[in-house]
Amino acid sequence: MTGNSKILMVVTNGHTMENGELAGIWLTEFSEAYLEFKKEGYEVVVARPKGGTSPVDPNSLTDDVTDEDKEAGKLLENTKSLADISSQEFAGMFVPGGHGTMFDFPDDTHLHRLLTEFAEDDKLIAAVCHGPAALVGGKLKNGEPIVKGKRITAFTDSEEKDTTLDKYMPFLLETKLRELGAEFIAKDNWSGHIEVDGKLLTGQNPQSTISLAKEFVRALNA
Repeated sequence: MTGNSKILMVVTNGHTMENGELAGIWLTEFSEAYLEFKKEGYEVVVARPKGGTSPVDPNSLTDDVTDEDKEAGKLLENTKSLADISSQEFAGMFVPGGHGTMFDFPDDTHLHRLLTEFAEDDKLIAAVCHGPAALVGGKLKNGEPIVKGKRITAFTDSEEKDTTLDKYMPFLLETKLRELGAEFIAKDNWSGHIEVDGKLLTGQNPQSTISLAKEFVRALNA
């Protein structure tokens, strides 16, 4: 373990879509990563742009969700505000997804500040599924997008169309990341897939969460 044993997990405020459904956090993308970090002895701080409760997407509460997942999910009921977070406290940032991230992450100035600081300080940044929506607004001090020239993945346009929620999204994540100059790598829909480019780690979908969390821990421990 590194000298700094704290991990920042950034979660969505949530958003009600035009179809009336809640776009929240995908529970297992949070819980599976959180449980992996705790197992390895890391302290985890959970924050969102506004603080308070991060709502869970009801579609993520499937039969595969365990009691352990649900117990971890209780941490989403009382998160810190990103305005109160200092990047100096943390060894790395992990961003779970859920459709809610598409609405609040791209324009949040406190999240952008933290991303710039983490990137410029060469700290680990990881994001899974819709979590890379955080990277849409992330820039280096020179003004270039954090993702420019980086080999990454995220929830693909094809997977979004599979959900039939594409028409309710403010943009398609794969398309947007490509427009920002990322070298986007897409695999088959719903197949586990992660990409590592230096200190930037990304996972394509919920099926990629555990492998991404393990790679994140491996990189922290290196």
